[in-house]
Amino acid sequence: MKLDKSAKPKLGIKPTVRGGPPREVRLIGGQWKRSKLPVADRPGLRPTPDRVRETLFNWLGQDLSGWRCLDAFAGSGALGFEAASRGAAEVMLIERDATLANSLRASQQRLKADTVRIETADALAWMGRCAPASFELVLLDPPFDADLLTRALPAAAALVVEGGLLYVESAEALADPGLPAGFALLRQGRAGLVHYHLLRRNT
Repeated sequence: MKLDKSAKPKLGIKPTVRGGPPREVRLIGGQWKRSKLPVADRPGLRPTPDRVRETLFNWLGQDLSGWRCLDAFAGSGALGFEAASRGAAEVMLIERDATLANSLRASQQRLKADTVRIETADALAWMGRCAPASFELVLLDPPFDADLLTRALPAAAALVVEGGLLYVESAEALADPGLPAGFALLRQGRAGLVHYHLLRRNT
């Protein structure tokens, strides 16, 4: 996997209009570039902004052909659908909120995203049942106010193949002593209150 070092910050999330339709995010690359995903008004839902997603996929590269990807706290599905848009062979979206999961399925059907699978499940429980080393890329963006990261990080790390990548968003920057065993921090950035990180599992 090669990492592209270029990163071009761009636009953020379309703001909510009071009394209007749900917010939206636009996919920024791949076959579904500019396609819209709805963002429902749900507690703790905080879609990854456009400029952060663009930075991430500049780091990853624009062609994810053959990759198996997990978006563990899918929410709007922006991260997972971005991966599928760039050719990922399999993208698993996990979302415990039934309303959000149904919205993800509607987006999947509208985009004819055959490589995307959606499960209504608790992400921590699902990751605990999943076979180790199942994904080339795990996308981890749990709600900041739910104190889930300390449990979610090791669970997600176990699912990454050797040489694979783990993307993490958090309210605070990850420090080297707090990284999962066997992982190295490759890149990191900050956008407002969001710290984002790309880790690689050592071979």
